[in-house]
Amino acid sequence: MDKKEILRHVDHTILTQTCTWEQVQKICDEGLRFCTASVCIPPSYVRRASSYLQGRLPVCTVIGFPNGYQTAAAKVFEVKDAVANGADEVDMVVNLGDVKDGNFAAVECEIRDLKRAAGDKILKVIIETCFLTQEEKIELCRVVEASGADFIKTSTGFGSAGAVLEDIQLFREKLPARVKIKAAGGIRSFEAAEEFIKAGADRLGTSSLIKLL
Repeated sequence: MDKKEILRHVDHTILTQTCTWEQVQKICDEGLRFCTASVCIPPSYVRRASSYLQGRLPVCTVIGFPNGYQTAAAKVFEVKDAVANGADEVDMVVNLGDVKDGNFAAVECEIRDLKRAAGDKILKVIIETCFLTQEEKIELCRVVEASGADFIKTSTGFGSAGAVLEDIQLFREKLPARVKIKAAGGIRSFEAAEEFIKAGADRLGTSSLIKLL
């Protein structure tokens, strides 16, 4: 798999707390130059980036980020605001407290509400695998499928660890082809990226690969 093909799977990402418009604009320019799948940026820059890109590249942003413990109503507002500002894709963080309480009905209901708010825009569900048991990961696969979300995503990149191949393999085993997979966090080489794609990842969340070029 050549580097161009790998980059077509990449959500070229900047989500640091101190990122400036100059840095976001650079991410947009690099995404255009290297034909990435999208750029993933903070919500506060979505309107400006959307205006700058003029539909030449999808704009992705994050919801309930990075901890996921906002109320469902707050997350719904975030999604609607992001879409109104021009977001094409939104990556939401589940409420991990609900997961640890075993309240998967609440998790599913929240994801459904956010998918309804997103409409025809892509919704990716970040489950933060580093904090989960194997049983919780499997149950969240069921929840993500039942909720109508478009993707399951491993990580925020702000947890204690990022994506691992075993989780991608588990997701692909447990989910239908309709539900796609995004691996994010700690992907720092083209060799690792290729392994994640071969394991079943449709998208990769990283900023490292273009830096290598």
